[in-house]
Amino acid sequence: MRGFREIADRVYVLRYPVLDVNVTLVTAAGAALVVDTLSTAEQAGELADAIRVITRDPLIIVNTHHHFDHCFGNATLAAPEAPIWAHEEAARELREHGETLQRHWYEQWLPRDPGLAAGLAEVTVRVPDRLVRTSATVDLAGRTVSLHHLGRGHTAGDLVVDVPDAGVVLAGDLVEQGAPPSYGDDAYPLEWPGTVAALLRLVGPDGVVVPGHGAPVDRAFVQAQHEQLGELDRLIREGHADGAGPPEVAARSPFGAEASLVAVRRGYAELSGRA
Repeated sequence: MRGFREIADRVYVLRYPVLDVNVTLVTAAGAALVVDTLSTAEQAGELADAIRVITRDPLIIVNTHHHFDHCFGNATLAAPEAPIWAHEEAARELREHGETLQRHWYEQWLPRDPGLAAGLAEVTVRVPDRLVRTSATVDLAGRTVSLHHLGRGHTAGDLVVDVPDAGVVLAGDLVEQGAPPSYGDDAYPLEWPGTVAALLRLVGPDGVVVPGHGAPVDRAFVQAQHEQLGELDRLIREGHADGAGPPEVAARSPFGAEASLVAVRRGYAELSGRA
């Protein structure tokens, strides 16, 4: 596994090769904060080793949302007394539906990656215990890290992490690099553009944005993706009004038909009051 790379003052990013998911480490004198914890106990153990190369200070953990590749390493990585921050909706999903989701993801991945599926089945799901509704501030030994829920998009509980003294914003899966945004049955494609517009207001002209997957990007990249999200939003609304079928609308998406069909169906459900 590749180790962490410093992208700004005491802000380090590790791109884990399985699913190309990002973990970000923010350090200060005597404290450290890690954003997202990977998918399995084995992966989180590797992550712990990589963190110890940088720091042995106690960890504060933040989960950007409830999907397995961002939080199923919680129980392995977090000390028993360590705080784990997340949006209240992400914590609710894990608390009320954790076992069901774990079984669903196991079945989903078993034909594609049996090793990953086996790891998912063995995980102890640890639910975050420090909940954010709209915003919160973490004092990292005098270094301020801000947590923001800017709206729904990839999920109902997306959390954005801002490290203002470094000019770095951690977007979770609200921003994707190297692949289209991931629309699932718990996404909100008609609200996603507005949420990313709010995220852009946190990013300075020379700021760095760490997506949930892929390489760190600049403000221009996020702006371009925001425009594509808005274009798909428009296509969904127009298609729904015109009675067009979801495959027809998805075929015109800037993200491609295959990546967008679920988004169109989900958007139609939103417009029909079924989401």
